[in-house]
Amino acid sequence: MSLATLRERLIGHLEPAVSWTAGRGPARSDFDLNPEAERPVRTLRPAAVLIPVIAGPDGATVLMTRRSDSLASHTGQIAFPGGRLDPGETAVEAALREAFEEVALDPTLVEVLGVGDAYETGTGFLVTPVVGWLRTRPATQAALDEVAEVFDVPWDYLMDPANHRRDSYDREGQPRRWYWAITHEQRYIWGVTAGIVRALRTRLYGEEAAPGQAAAEDAA
Repeated sequence: MSLATLRERLIGHLEPAVSWTAGRGPARSDFDLNPEAERPVRTLRPAAVLIPVIAGPDGATVLMTRRSDSLASHTGQIAFPGGRLDPGETAVEAALREAFEEVALDPTLVEVLGVGDAYETGTGFLVTPVVGWLRTRPATQAALDEVAEVFDVPWDYLMDPANHRRDSYDREGQPRRWYWAITHEQRYIWGVTAGIVRALRTRLYGEEAAPGQAAAEDAA
């Protein structure tokens, strides 16, 4: 297969961006691996992330960031560019704005292919993944107050279920919390980011072993 086939698969399996509505509910969540955890009734705060898929000469890669160690929360974690929706914004508008603010990614270079499954975080956000296609590796510059590092991960590595594992941690007086995790070149991708990757992989290729071959071939 080819990069063109991957692009076609993304367009064919993602929800068109024009179909996005602010009122849609979560299809995936931090609670999927923790069904025993108490799930509060609450109004989720809308957010969006951009998953920038780069059509590189050696295959597709995905642009990711490492959050600044000076932030008040989630310091040092691996993430996609993104954040809360401003009043009146769509998920696409917010994802492109945040990517520009965080890593200076020019929004005119991004071809939006669609949106993935909305994801509810344990902290009360409803995150819409927006998948964008870039024909070359863009110039980026980290906003150091938010982002410590910008880097790429091979698409086929992220989509290979052999690289996905369930990790956990214990909290005093509470049930053990499970989450998805992916390690790449000593970088630990976990929590919401890994959960969104896992959800995207499932949406594109299914749960069975056979689609795993297609995932590996797409970016060959």
